[in-house]
Amino acid sequence: MTAIISIKDLSKTYAGGFQALKDINLDIRRGEIFALLGPNGAGKTTLISIVCGIVNATTGSVTVDGGDIRKDYRRVRSMIGLVPQELTTDAFESVFNAVSFSRGLFGKAPNPAYVEKVLKALSLWDKKDNRIMTLSGGMKRRLLIAKALAHEPTILFLDEPTAGVDVELRKDMWQVVRELRATGVTIILTTHYIEEAEEMADRVGVIAKGELILVEEKAVLMAKLGKKQLVLQLSEPLAVVPETLAPHALELSTDGRALTFTYDTHAGRTGITALLNDMRTAGIGFADLNTTQSSLEDIFVDLVRSKK
Repeated sequence: MTAIISIKDLSKTYAGGFQALKDINLDIRRGEIFALLGPNGAGKTTLISIVCGIVNATTGSVTVDGGDIRKDYRRVRSMIGLVPQELTTDAFESVFNAVSFSRGLFGKAPNPAYVEKVLKALSLWDKKDNRIMTLSGGMKRRLLIAKALAHEPTILFLDEPTAGVDVELRKDMWQVVRELRATGVTIILTTHYIEEAEEMADRVGVIAKGELILVEEKAVLMAKLGKKQLVLQLSEPLAVVPETLAPHALELSTDGRALTFTYDTHAGRTGITALLNDMRTAGIGFADLNTTQSSLEDIFVDLVRSKK
């Protein structure tokens, strides 16, 4: 799959000396959903702002569909839609007029039918004659997406678009995102709801302290870094783990009633059979067992902690 955005050796240092980005290299594939994860202050919004032409980079380059964001600004910017974190709307304007105005800012001819289509997709059409000030916070989030889509972009940046949105509305918005991707729109999102990235993204990038520390296919990332654990509920509590079981690196619960064994399947063997045999030899029985696998959120937390 070809890259629609190519970021090369990108850095940003502000006047006060703070380095927000450090030598970022990243290709975004055409038509994918790419999730950029990172803690507050990691550099996510700065990176998005540079690609969108809002902030100037200190060093490095960004090309969008082959065009440099500085030399070919008008064409490149017309391809991009941005949904920012902040709720920036004209409270006294109508929903329909606000989206139509955003379309006009990019030199697009009026197209009421297209604006109506976008508003209907985002369940905003029945609000077309209402002032924006009457919308709830969640509906204003939808309006920001509608404004970002007004000029028919092929790339959409979503910077924490569901912050403060209730669960039902969030699911509706992600359905819209799926439909956009199905039409060929490339989507880059940042979110603190990591379960959204786990459900939606094709690839995941993790940024911390201005450095891109990992970019990986979501499925590969979870298979590679996701911890698998076997938890055994013991028939009788233990005070300590016997020395004979030390090679298995078991973790004993505080009440002594459960043993946790962490394993992987990359070598083709989990080690579970050997563990159970050694437990039998040691005379340790168990009443129940269950397996768990870490989520994308667990992986993200571990990666960020390792960067501190």
